[in-house]
Amino acid sequence: MTSTPGRNDAPEPVLPTVIDPNVPSIARAYDATLGGKDNYEVDREVARQLREVTPEVTTLAWDNRDFLIRATRFVVGTAGIDQVVDVGSGLPTVENTHDVALRLNRDTCVVYVDIDPIVIAHGRALVEDHESVHCVQGDLTEPQALFADPAVAGRLEWDRPMALYQVGTLHHVADDRDPAAMMRAYIDALPSGSQVVLSHFFNPGDEDPEAAEVAERLEQAFLHSPMGTGRFRTREEIAAYFDGLDLLEPGLVTLAHWWPEGPPPQNLDPARRLMIGAVARKP
Repeated sequence: MTSTPGRNDAPEPVLPTVIDPNVPSIARAYDATLGGKDNYEVDREVARQLREVTPEVTTLAWDNRDFLIRATRFVVGTAGIDQVVDVGSGLPTVENTHDVALRLNRDTCVVYVDIDPIVIAHGRALVEDHESVHCVQGDLTEPQALFADPAVAGRLEWDRPMALYQVGTLHHVADDRDPAAMMRAYIDALPSGSQVVLSHFFNPGDEDPEAAEVAERLEQAFLHSPMGTGRFRTREEIAAYFDGLDLLEPGLVTLAHWWPEGPPPQNLDPARRLMIGAVARKP
């Protein structure tokens, strides 16, 4: 990836205006799980189906959001990264990447990318007063095209480290799309010193049979819902997304145990043991 134009000279693309309320959206179903209001009945039905399998799925969703907040504090506040690409960012909620980042460094550039036009429309309304925060429609499964988009590339300085977020995204990419290869393409494009923040649905298998049984039930609920995606992968599969990177302490762990605020939580419910994540640095 070569150096690109400055941050503020890329036009915002025109979004499609037709949205089918009968087709569920990952972002809107996640919003419904968190108790948000920017969703349709089909999205709420997905959330209801998942809660029927395990009521704790809402807590798992909040663990993922809390991990994003703590990771942003680390990336911006501790590591000093001042440009962030949040891929598959989802709908705005109580605390967003840019809220945390700008409190720590008001000059941080945050580029949100999501395929859902509702996400982009709501995001742009939310950040219209922030010149350094941008919302771009793009497909996370096309890393080369996403990073080549002037609305993304033109916001970033490619000769300096940045942070790439894949928080709760890759488990919605089917195995036949080779999510590990997608991550390699993303990582190859990042400048040296960049950081990757990633979380993913986790099936612990024999190391935690109780949680593994819940993971299998939840995966079937995801795959047979109208949304049709949601893979609970093994630790080895998820660790492969970090190939070529240096995992930062405490490594690839249950989300509630990554830089917790206070003592690490004990005796987590099985559902809360079903997402793991990490922050890693590109040498």
